[in-house]
Amino acid sequence: MRKTLTALLLTLTLPTLAMAMPEGGSYHGGGHHGGHGDKHGSRMFKDLDLSKEQHREIRKLMGDQMKSRHEINQRYLEKLPAAEQKAMQDELKASRDKQHSAIRNLLKPEQQKAFDEHQKNMQERRAERAAFNAWKAEQAAKAE
Repeated sequence: MRKTLTALLLTLTLPTLAMAMPEGGSYHGGGHHGGHGDKHGSRMFKDLDLSKEQHREIRKLMGDQMKSRHEINQRYLEKLPAAEQKAMQDELKASRDKQHSAIRNLLKPEQQKAFDEHQKNMQERRAERAAFNAWKAEQAAKAE
């Protein structure tokens, strides 16, 4: 059970980190806005000489795959007892907070301001998404 929970924690954290990364692949917001971490994408596909359309389609496929992985993780997470779900979510939050703090400490003051603003925007988007998902679930329940 411990190994399964550890693996689940890891698989839940990676998509979250990937989604938290802005389109430019860095927190300073510079460079090409090609999406899914240009540095990673460039290394991954640099020898393929992709057109912009191919790059866009590959990004879409990778995003779809990330969503699918998240949905699978959620299905298995929901099977855990409520206490373990809460403990896992608390541990993930603590881990995320620790990482954000470590990243922030590496930044210059002006970069910290931009980073803080980015984090605030991400929290707002998460809250909006949660509210929308709650509304959607409510509408689905009414329709039944």
